[in-house]
Amino acid sequence: MAVVTITRLARFCAAHRLHNPALGDAENARLFGKCNSPNYHGHNYTLEITIAGTPDATTGYVMDFGDLDRIVDEHCVNLLDHKNLDLDVAFLAGTLSTAENIAVACWRQLEPALRARGATLARVKLWETENNYVEYDGR
Repeated sequence: MAVVTITRLARFCAAHRLHNPALGDAENARLFGKCNSPNYHGHNYTLEITIAGTPDATTGYVMDFGDLDRIVDEHCVNLLDHKNLDLDVAFLAGTLSTAENIAVACWRQLEPALRARGATLARVKLWETENNYVEYDGR
């Protein structure tokens, strides 16, 4: 049987500050520049969730896109959208809110929920800007 990947896009807007509390203010400013603003800054993120599987013999689906959308919304987007990632998001508590760490945290949120539905999470891609994205595949 063929293994097919499907990808769902989701979007959210959120604020954050790149600031490592283990470092002094000067070192944080040097490392993170304008992303270290004490007043935070925001992004319009795009989250790509890719799952892999064999199409169902009856429906032809790897997973219904509507079901995938609901899982992504429940376990990630609704928890991130219009939030301060450093103050408001429990699953990011104590984590430096880089795109890399957000992608890994989203994987950890989604993988058990998708596995419970018989789906295999293949990749999380997070676009922080139109020019910058990170990918995580569970490794």
